[in-house]
This record gives sequence, structure tokens and C-alpha cells, in this order.
Amino acid sequence: MKKWLGMLLASVVAVSFVLTGCTNKNTDNSVIQIGTNAEFPPFEKLEGDGKITGFDADLIQAIAKEENLKINFKHYGWDQMLDGVSRGKLDAGMAAITITPDRKKKYDFSIPYFDAKQLILVPTSSHVSSLKQLNGKRIGVQTATTGEQVVQEMFGKTYSGLKGYDDIPSAVHDLELGRLDAVVVDNAVIMEYIKKLGQGKYKIVEDPSIKTEQYGIAVHKGNQALLQKLNDGLKKVKANGTYDKIYQKYFGTEPQQ
Repeated sequence: MKKWLGMLLASVVAVSFVLTGCTNKNTDNSVIQIGTNAEFPPFEKLEGDGKITGFDADLIQAIAKEENLKINFKHYGWDQMLDGVSRGKLDAGMAAITITPDRKKKYDFSIPYFDAKQLILVPTSSHVSSLKQLNGKRIGVQTATTGEQVVQEMFGKTYSGLKGYDDIPSAVHDLELGRLDAVVVDNAVIMEYIKKLGQGKYKIVEDPSIKTEQYGIAVHKGNQALLQKLNDGLKKVKANGTYDKIYQKYFGTEPQQ
């Protein structure tokens, strides 16, 4: 009986080592879950076949290739993406996310990969030439973005003319229908919509008082290993010219150094 028990114990220990080894291997090769909001062209767009295209999509794939990372880049929507990263259901989020002091309390951020600024989209007939002149007018923004923040900083959080949307396309659509007087959104996104809305119907207003912001990849707080890999990959694609090629593809110019 003792001999039989000893053999059984040895077998259990051996199986435990095998299972442990398999678990570690699966962890090392696990797929990194990265959420996005694929309603923000040219940074991310959900195509009819379900594929996500855009500047961020190409860039994260290039970073993953450099660092030999297996990633699943999936559309969740803005709020769901940020919540998922915060709770650890997602490893990271990449969707033109501006690095802000408040967000840095909830997430770790990669080094910046894009400089942006909030601009104002208005009909060409509008006499607005600054953010301040939108006082009393109906302003569309995407909820929980820096576009919303700059409007609230100017007019207060209870400003009745501010209307938040789940996505920018809905805000632009309301502008076309005359339900809004202006939309405040990132510069590259406005440029994309100007192309689609038709020449001469809308114009862009840049307010010098609005500060430049930077985008970063949001990582679940404390995941320093992933953060390091993303930073290393980003540095490599910038050094080898891949970043410049992706930038040229979507914005038609070289990035400003």
C-alpha cells in the first residue's frame, strides 16, 4: 500500500509539473486584447467585412510585428473600451486617446505617437472665428473626449448648448441637418470629414487658445511588461521609417518632427 501511494504521489507531482509548464507557455504566447472605437476615421474605421482599418490599426500591427506580439484589435466603442482597460478585461486601448492627467490616474500610457488639436467645424456661412464665439450656439462633441473638455472649460459643464454623442459621425450628421451650429473634434478627423462633406459647404476654425494634445496607447494600470513592449515597438517603427510611411498613407504628408 505504501509503495502504491508513493507511486501515486509521484505521478501527481509529475502531472503538476507538466500542467504548470503548459500554463506558463500559454501565458507567454497569449493573445493581447486591444480595444478600439472604430468610428473615428482616419484613425480607425470598421469596414463592411468587419475589418478595422486606419492609422491606429496599421500602427498597432506594425508595433506588434516588431515585438512579435499576438494581438486581437477589436471594436468595442469608446466607453466600453476605456472601461475594459480600466477593469483589466482588455490589456490595452488604442483609439486616438489623448493623454491627460486624469486619465493617467486610471491607465498607464505609452510614449506619445501623435500630436493633435481640437478644431471647430462650421458651415461656410458661419461668422464664428473662435471657440468663445460659439457661446449661445449648439455645439456637438463626442462624449468623454477632449473635445467635450475644451467646450466645458470655456462655457462650463452645465452649458445648455453642448450636446454629447457616442460617436463623431452622429454629430457631423446633425450638423448637416442643421441641428447643430458647430462640431468640435480632433484636427485629423475634421480634415477627413471636410473631404466627405463636399467642397465649400463647411470650413474649419482653429482657435490659438486651444492647446495641442498627444495621443498614447492606454494600458491596464500596472502592466509594465506590456507597456515596455509597446514602447519598444513604437520606437522601432519610428526609427526604421515604418511610422512615416503609415503617416504619409493616411495624411498625405510627412509627420512633423
